[in-house]
Order: sequence, then C-alpha cells, then structure tokens
Amino acid sequence: MARPGAGSYLSPGFDDRGSQIAALVLQLGPTRAGSRYRVLEILRLAGKAGLFRLLSPAGLALLVGLLAAPGMARAAGDEDADPDALAFGLGYFDIVKRRDTAGIFNLEYRSDKKLWVFKPQVGLFGTSEGGFYAYAGIRLDVYFGNRFVFTPSFSPGLYYEGNGRDLHFPVEFRSSAEVAYRFDDYSRLSLGIAHLSNASLGDKNPGVETLTLSYSVPFDKLFGK
Repeated sequence: MARPGAGSYLSPGFDDRGSQIAALVLQLGPTRAGSRYRVLEILRLAGKAGLFRLLSPAGLALLVGLLAAPGMARAAGDEDADPDALAFGLGYFDIVKRRDTAGIFNLEYRSDKKLWVFKPQVGLFGTSEGGFYAYAGIRLDVYFGNRFVFTPSFSPGLYYEGNGRDLHFPVEFRSSAEVAYRFDDYSRLSLGIAHLSNASLGDKNPGVETLTLSYSVPFDKLFGK
C-alpha cells in the first residue's frame, strides 16, 4: 500500500535523480513525519544516483547540502553532548572491487567542539600494504534514542599508496557513514563504510571503499581528565 501523499514529494517535472533529490531537500521542514519519509527518499535516490562515489564537485556540494538540510536529523543538543574521544578501528581496504585488498588500522580523534551542528575530526589509517591516508574534516551525529547514533562525515586528506592501490592523485576526499551503539560512559562501538575519491583531479579516479569496525573511548576515560 502506498504511503499517503508519497507521490507529492517528487516533482513530476524532474527527469533525473539529481533534480529529484534537490526537490526533496527543498521540501524538508520541521514536520517530523513528513521529513522522515523525505529523508528515506533522499537516501534511496542518492544511492541510485551513485552520489557516494563523489565523482564531481557538484556531488560534494550536494552531500554537504543534504547534511545541512533543516529537519533532516536531530543533531546533538546539550542533553546529548558527547565528550571528545579517540577511536581505534580495524578494517578492510577495497571492500567492493577487491582488486588490491589489505587490512587497515584506523585512528581518529573526534572533537566535542561544535561548528554549527557539525563536529571536527582528524584521523589517519595505515594499510598492511604500506599505504597511508591522513585526513581532517567534519562529522554529524544523528541520534536515534540514547543508544544508537548514525554519523555521516566528510574529510579531505592525503594518500600514499605504498605497495597497495594507486588512486592516481595524492589528494583524496573521504565520505563515510557510520552506525554506532553508545554505552553509558559515552564510548561507542561502530561499523562504518567509507569511500575515497580524488573527485577527478587525477588522470583517473578509481576510488576505493573501506569497511571499519571501531571502538571510541572518551578522553577523560583514557587520560583521566
């Protein structure tokens, strides 16, 4: 059975998925019931349009617009304020194409400072093939109750291939999505997938995906602040 009014969220004048996504973003508002359905439609269309590949600056701009859209998610308020934390992760490099697979170890600092609804992050990972990637960017925590957190993030960074995959440009843009369970002490256990793309700045833009299981620990628990 179709959802009441579902068809009205898409403008019949738009033929391409990118325009449909833009129309949905413009219609986002404070009404939670309507916004939730629109968010689901945005995610579905974005997946079909391949926006996670971030092949162009337009894709990057649209991702930022989706994150910033009002009514899209409940960002952290004072009652949700997480302390700054350090995340340790183990994962798999090239999880999708599996042409140059490798193990990865990821270390990420997650600040508790706020830039509007976003929070800064700085991280790096090394691969078992001698590759290295360092990045800095922003993240957005979206809370579902007190326990579950969905976190999209975006960061530019520098990549060195080592004996691993050639991404054809040292500057790579990392977009990621993470789902976490938050414990009473504000530590988190999370699973995240990320995509690295040079946004066609290089002669080729092969991109690569990583899958990482992480555990983040508040600084006060690590260092006794």
